[in-house]
Amino acid sequence: MLRDVDLVLPRGRVIGLMGTSGGGKTTVLRLIGRQILPMQGQVLFDGTDLATLDRDGLYAVRRRMGMLFQFGALFTDLSVFDNVAFPLREHTRLAEPMVRDLVLMKLNAVGLRGARDLMPSQVSGGMARRVALARAIALDPDLIMYDEPFAGLDPISLGVAARLIRELNDALGISSIVVSHDVEETFAIADHIVFVANGRIAAQGAPEEIRRSEDPLVRQFFNALPDGPVQFHYAAPDVASDFGVAAGRGR
Repeated sequence: MLRDVDLVLPRGRVIGLMGTSGGGKTTVLRLIGRQILPMQGQVLFDGTDLATLDRDGLYAVRRRMGMLFQFGALFTDLSVFDNVAFPLREHTRLAEPMVRDLVLMKLNAVGLRGARDLMPSQVSGGMARRVALARAIALDPDLIMYDEPFAGLDPISLGVAARLIRELNDALGISSIVVSHDVEETFAIADHIVFVANGRIAAQGAPEEIRRSEDPLVRQFFNALPDGPVQFHYAAPDVASDFGVAAGRGR
């Protein structure tokens, strides 16, 4: 559950949303996409309270959002071309020649125009992530949300993905929110870091400010320390009691 979360996503900025596992990062994305409704407070998109929208209004707003799911979530029975064309065919009435040109433009932006006829099973994990990114920008959204875009990528693919996120954000003049545990890559592309833990924003600021934070939890997370506010050992009876009982049973 999130509490006292006050978050602004300015146009043209890349926001890194980071934090402990189960801290509330995915809940933030679900609130922005109105998969769930807040029990208190508001979620505003371009000044509109998402909770007030009917079905048609919500779908219209969602068409202005792009989503890159963890591991891509491509349609396995559709080609690379048809995966990127899907939102255009689903949400617009564009003629097929126009759809073709737009799909090739989006694929070219991610370096995969030549892979248009391949199937998802024929591309690498890094390429699949780029196809998914082309699909996410197909409708020229105002906001793109990235759910762990670097997970499972080799160093080359990871660097390419990070560069594309930053370059597309700047070229399209959009807002991006990147949920990630990859500290160095996220710090390299983000304008602002929001650190979420225990359902609250524990810290936020420019990457340099976060690095200088004296908050114990923030320091533990970004320095990968095994012990701190998040304990290495799960709560258990003291060792002497546990092993003493075991030894007594063995006699």
